[in-house]
Amino acid sequence: MDPINETHVREPGLFVVDVAPAADATAQAFQQLLADRWATATAEQTPREAGQPGVRLRCYLDLCQPALVGEVGAQVAPTACRPPSSAPRAAGRGSP
Repeated sequence: MDPINETHVREPGLFVVDVAPAADATAQAFQQLLADRWATATAEQTPREAGQPGVRLRCYLDLCQPALVGEVGAQVAPTACRPPSSAPRAAGRGSP
């Protein structure tokens, strides 16, 4: 996997999650569990690395921004981990 970019962990509550399960389905299920709870930039591919067992998956997670639930705009209660900003944030966090 590529090195972690400092931008993705510059604030409290931001995570880079790397996992290496045996199968693609397991990686996707784990990623979905994260995405159901928090704003998550998900990966669409789980590549295999030559000489390494299993598949690799990296996703980006923001514990301070809850995932959207049900209707657009409905949210679960946020985790209090950094001061609220004055501007609303978009759901999910893409990787540059």
